[in-house]
Amino acid sequence: MPGVVVPIYIALLCIVLLCIERNRAGQRRTTGEVVEINKDLTAASSTPIVLAILAEEDSYGYALLQRVREVSGGRMEWTDGMLYPVLHRLERLGHIEARWEVATTGRRRKYYGITTRGRAQLAEERRQWQAVDATLRRIWRVVVVPVPAGRPASVAPLMQGA
Repeated sequence: MPGVVVPIYIALLCIVLLCIERNRAGQRRTTGEVVEINKDLTAASSTPIVLAILAEEDSYGYALLQRVREVSGGRMEWTDGMLYPVLHRLERLGHIEARWEVATTGRRRKYYGITTRGRAQLAEERRQWQAVDATLRRIWRVVVVPVPAGRPASVAPLMQGA
C-alpha cells in the first residue's frame, strides 16, 4: 500500500493542475496577488503546510493563517473554515497537540504544537511532495503549453513550467 501513495499524489496533483489551467481565465497572476488555487490542491497541500509551520514553532489559528499568507508571498489566503478542520484532523491523528493559553491581552487562545508523530508525518509528506515536484518539473521541461492570445508575457514561464 505505501508504494501506491506517491502515484496517487502524482495523479491527483496532475488532475488538479489541469483543472487550474482550464479555469485560469480572469485570475490574477502577478507576484503578491492572491492566486485562486483549486480546492483539491489546497486540501492536498494543507497537511504539509500546517505541519511545517508548526515545526517552526507552536502557534494559534489566526497566526497560522497569517504565516501561510507570509510564506506564500501573499498568494495563498486560507480561511478559518479551511484551517480548523485540518487542525482538528491532525489533532485526532496525533500529529499535533492543542493547549489553551491566556495571552498578555487576557484573551484565551488555543495553541497547537507538532508531536513526534507529526514530525515523522511531515518527513513523509515532504518526501512525497518532492517526488511530485520532481515529476512535474520533468514533465514541464518537455511539454510546452501555448500562451493564449491576450495573456501577459509574464505568465508564459509559469504555464510552460520554466
